Amino acid sequence: MKDKITYSKCGDFYVPDLTVHDTKEYIIGKYGSLRRQFLKEHHKSYYTYLLMTGKVTEHLAEIDETCHNCMKIMVSKIAKQEGVTEQLKADNQMLWVRKMNSIHSRAEEFVVREYVYGGFAE
Repeated sequence: MKDKITYSKCGDFYVPDLTVHDTKEYIIGKYGSLRRQFLKEHHKSYYTYLLMTGKVTEHLAEIDETCHNCMKIMVSKIAKQEGVTEQLKADNQMLWVRKMNSIHSRAEEFVVREYVYGGFAE
């Protein structure tokens, strides 16, 4: 059986007494912030659900962590496929920086599209 919702009188209105039970601290980085903005603008009902259930910070932290892990894996795999090595870094530092920036941008584009803006059937 569900808990009964209690209300407090605020002026002429009764406002539900909603509390968040999750006290764990989460770190929400770049990707978590992007996800929050996306949910607020395009999926308001889901964002409100997460807020009301107290799961919004957990969800955003999970998205952020997933994105960072995926970025690490993708950047290293693409760099290996394209022959961007420490030897190249020692021989031609500017070429290495250009290639790594390109790899990072491509990986981030994929991660943001799939994890930050993805997950919803339009």
